[in-house]
Amino acid sequence: MNADEFREFGRATIDFIADYLENIRDRPVLPSVSPGYLHKLIPEELPEQPEDWKRVMEDIERVIMPGMTHWQSPNFHAFYPAPTSYPSIIGEMISAAFGTVGFSWICSPAHTELEVIMMDWLGRFLGLPDAFLKSSSKCGGGVIQGAASEAILIAVLTAREQAVQRFQKKYPDLTESEIRGKLVAYSSDQSNSAIEKAGKLAAVPMKLIKADGNNRLTGKLLKAAIDEDLANGKFPVICVATFGTTGTCSFDNVSEIGPVCQENDVWLHIDAAYAGAALCCPENRSMMLGIEWADSFNFNLHKWMMVNFDCCAMWFKNSNAVVDAFTVHRIYLDHKHQGASDRAPDFRHWSINLGRRFRSMKVWIVLRTMGAEKLRAHIRGQIGLAQMFENLVRSDPRFEIVCERTLALVCFRLKGDCSLTKKLLERITARKQLYMIHATFNDKLMIRFVICGHNPNENDMLFAWNEIKSQADILFSSVDEVTEKLASKCTISPLNIVEKSTKFSSYIGEIQKEVEKVK
Repeated sequence: MNADEFREFGRATIDFIADYLENIRDRPVLPSVSPGYLHKLIPEELPEQPEDWKRVMEDIERVIMPGMTHWQSPNFHAFYPAPTSYPSIIGEMISAAFGTVGFSWICSPAHTELEVIMMDWLGRFLGLPDAFLKSSSKCGGGVIQGAASEAILIAVLTAREQAVQRFQKKYPDLTESEIRGKLVAYSSDQSNSAIEKAGKLAAVPMKLIKADGNNRLTGKLLKAAIDEDLANGKFPVICVATFGTTGTCSFDNVSEIGPVCQENDVWLHIDAAYAGAALCCPENRSMMLGIEWADSFNFNLHKWMMVNFDCCAMWFKNSNAVVDAFTVHRIYLDHKHQGASDRAPDFRHWSINLGRRFRSMKVWIVLRTMGAEKLRAHIRGQIGLAQMFENLVRSDPRFEIVCERTLALVCFRLKGDCSLTKKLLERITARKQLYMIHATFNDKLMIRFVICGHNPNENDMLFAWNEIKSQADILFSSVDEVTEKLASKCTISPLNIVEKSTKFSSYIGEIQKEVEKVK
C-alpha cells in the first residue's frame, strides 16, 4: 500500500469511526451470534494475494459487527466504563505511526519524558500527595501501565522482593526459599479478581479478608488477620486496598489500614481503577481519605478519563523499590545517559514488559484538547445521570436500592426473593437493548447499573428505565397469571393467594412451596 492508497483508506476509516460512534444508539448493545460464528465467515488460511482495502472495510460490517458487544453504546451499563474519544483515537494513530518501543530514554527521549510530565500533570490534577510526583520528590514518580491488573501485579512483586531482602537480614538462618514460603498478602473479599490473580502469579498467597457490613476492609479486620499470621510464623508482605470495588464501588478504610500497614512494615497499594479519576473533582476527595499512607497507587485512564483502552496510571512513593526489583542488566540495553537525570528514567525497570507503547501521546492530546474543566464536567455529568436513574428506581415501589449510590454506579433489585431479580435481568439481557450484570450485597442478588458509553444523556436514562420497568411489568403479569391458576389448587385460600400475588416479592418463598405441592 503506497501513501496515496493509505490516505484514501485512512479517510474512509475516519468516516467509518465517526459514523459508528455518532449512530451507535441504533445498534443493539449485545450481539446475537453463537460461539464459533466467525469461523464460518473467515477462510481457514490467509489470502495468497493482497485484497482491496474496500473489501476489507465491507467485511467489517458483514463479518465483525454481528459479533460486537458495543462498549461505547450509552446502553452499555455493565462492569465499568471503557470510553474512547476522538482525541484519544487521534493519539493512538500518531503513536502507531511513530512505532516507538520506549524501554529506555535513548530509544526515544520524547517517549520517556512526555510520560514523566504527563504523570505529574495527572498527579496534580487528582490532588495526589507530593511524594508521588517526580517534580516534587526525587524518589517518587509515575509510569503508565497497560491495565490495573498489571499495576497490581507490579506492586505485589515489588513488595515481595523488598520483603525477601528485609527478612533475609532479620532471619539469616532461613534460606531464601524458606522465607518465600512464609510470605502472605492481604486484600478484601470484595476486591477485584486481578488482586487474587496477582497473588497467584507472584507466588504470594493472597488472603481475602471478609469485608464489613458496608463491603469495606477496615484496619481492625486487617490487624486481626496480620496478628493471626504472625502467630503462625508467616511474613506479611503487602495489603492491596480498593477505592471503588467492582461489585458496589465501596471504599476500604485506608485511614485505618494505613497505620496498621506501617506498624507491620507491610506495603500498602491502592487500586482505584474506576474511582480514581473522580479525584479530579475536589468534592470527591473526602471519599478517598488516607491516600497519603499508600506506597503505590493506580487508576485507569481508560475507565473514566476519556482515554481509550489500554492506559493505567501508576505512582510510587519510592520508585527505587520497583527499579531494584525489576532491573536486569544486558550490555545491549546500556546507554551513556542512563541514570543521568531522575527526569529521564529507563521505564523498562518500572514494568513487566521490556517494550512499551507510546501511550503518553494519547494522554497528552486528550488532556490538552479537553482541558481540566471539561474532564471534571464529564465526570460530574455522569454522576448526575446516575442520580437521575436512582430517582427513577426509587419511584417504583416494586424496586429497592440495595446500597448507597456511589459515583456513577446504582445497585438495585426487585424486592423479595432473589429469583425475581435474576429473571428480570435474564429477560432484559435476552432483548439485547441494555447490558447490565449481577452482583451481590449482604447475600442479596442485585443488578449493577453504571453510566458508560459515548456521550450518554438523560434520554438514555429514560430509555433504560422504560426497558427495565416494562420487563418488570411483564414479569409481574406472568406471576399474577400463575398464581391465579394455582389459587384453586393451593392450600392457601384463593383470595389470599391472589392478594399475595400483588405483593409477590414478599411471598415468593411461600408460593414456591405451594407450586411444589401442586406438582
